[in-house]
Amino acid sequence: MTEPHTGTPQRDANTRAIITRIPAGMVTPDDLETIARTARKYRVPMVKLTSGQRILLAGIAPEDVPAVVRELGPLAQPEAAPCVKFVQACPGTEVCRFGNQDAIALARAIDGQFRHRHFPAKVKIGVSGCPRCCGQSHTRDFGIVGSKQGWAVLFGGNGGTRPRFGDLIAQGLSGSEVLDCVQRIAEYYRAHAQHHERTARFVERVGLEKIQEDVVAMMPYVGVE
Repeated sequence: MTEPHTGTPQRDANTRAIITRIPAGMVTPDDLETIARTARKYRVPMVKLTSGQRILLAGIAPEDVPAVVRELGPLAQPEAAPCVKFVQACPGTEVCRFGNQDAIALARAIDGQFRHRHFPAKVKIGVSGCPRCCGQSHTRDFGIVGSKQGWAVLFGGNGGTRPRFGDLIAQGLSGSEVLDCVQRIAEYYRAHAQHHERTARFVERVGLEKIQEDVVAMMPYVGVE
C-alpha cells in the first residue's frame, strides 16, 4: 500500500512508488490486467513482486500518483497510520501436498479482522499451512503455523537488521481460536507498546512471561504452565 496521496519516495528523491494490497497473495486475472494496464498507461518503469506477496509499481511521476491510485482502485488503498502491511500465506491445503491447514482462508480472515486497525508500528503477518513455513511465519510480527493438530501462534518475529524468531504463544488451536488469540495479543501490544516500537522490540522490553501472565492466561483454550 502507498502513503496517503503522494506515494512512497524513491532513491532518486523524485519518483514515487505504490505497493498493492493483496491479502494472502491471491490475485485474479482482472487484478493482473488492471495492474498491467495502469503500468503501461503511466509508463511505470518497474513492476516487481515483493517478499510480502504484493506488487510494487516504482518510478511513478509524482503528478501521476493520484491517477494511478484511482486506476488501481482497491488494489492501492493509501495508509493513514501504522497498520498491518500485509498478511501473506502459503498455498496451504488449496494445492500443496504438504498442507495441513487452510492457510489462504485463515489469512483472508485475519486480513479482514485487522485491515482498518492502527498500531504503534507497522505489523506484518505470515500464515503457513505446515511447519515448512513457506509463509515466513517465524520472522513476522504475528506468525501462524499449521500442523495436523491445529494452528500455532507466534508473536514478536522480525527480519531486518535485528532478526528475531517469534515466541510461541499457543498451539493446537482452531481457526476461530487463532483469530481470538491474535486479537487479544494485538490489543495488548497496541495498548502497551511505545510509539514506533515493533513487536520484536516490544517482547524484548516487556518479556514473554509478562505477556503470558497478562494475556495468554486469560485465553480459555490455552493451558499455561
